[in-house]
Amino acid sequence: MKKERTVASRLPEQMVRDLELVEAVEQTDRATAVRKLLARSLEEWKLDYYARRYGEGELTLGRAAEEAGVSLWRMMDHLRRRKITTQYDLEDLDRDLATVRDRGSSQ
Repeated sequence: MKKERTVASRLPEQMVRDLELVEAVEQTDRATAVRKLLARSLEEWKLDYYARRYGEGELTLGRAAEEAGVSLWRMMDHLRRRKITTQYDLEDLDRDLATVRDRGSSQ
């Protein structure tokens, strides 16, 4: 069973109207619409955050992708779109390949 917690927030009227539009188009209830939108927003936030940390040299590419919860290819695409210069050498490639192998063997 999933653990869930209730989170409440006051929203501006325009945001509530936008949310109602999402509910109507997606034919879903408010809680489901909010969860879907929040999940999408959190995924994008994590991509930006870990891409920035990678760009600052704090993380390897593989580690940034892993922490963001996305594939290496998705992170690389995100970096390209955000014009974050890759800092990638042979040692980084070896580390990332090891990470991919570890993930594959644990599934």
